[in-house]
Amino acid sequence: MFTKKRKTGEDTLIPHEVVSIVIDKNCNLVKAWRIHLGFTQEEIAAKAGITLVALSQIEKADNHLRNSTLNKLAAAMNLAVDQLTD
Repeated sequence: MFTKKRKTGEDTLIPHEVVSIVIDKNCNLVKAWRIHLGFTQEEIAAKAGITLVALSQIEKADNHLRNSTLNKLAAAMNLAVDQLTD
């Protein structure tokens, strides 16, 4: 497990498998978590209420997402927002 500190002092856990996907596939945490959890882009886009094109762009770029988008993605994957950010 990879652990990082939240601003609140709590630990955020990211499993080794997710970190390995980030490294092996050279992708961001959003895509790595989606792969690890076994979801398709279509499933996560629908659950998050965003378009497939938007999710595809999010997964291609290592950009800073709006808090509202991060919250939607985290909720769709049942994660904490901190687990989707570097």
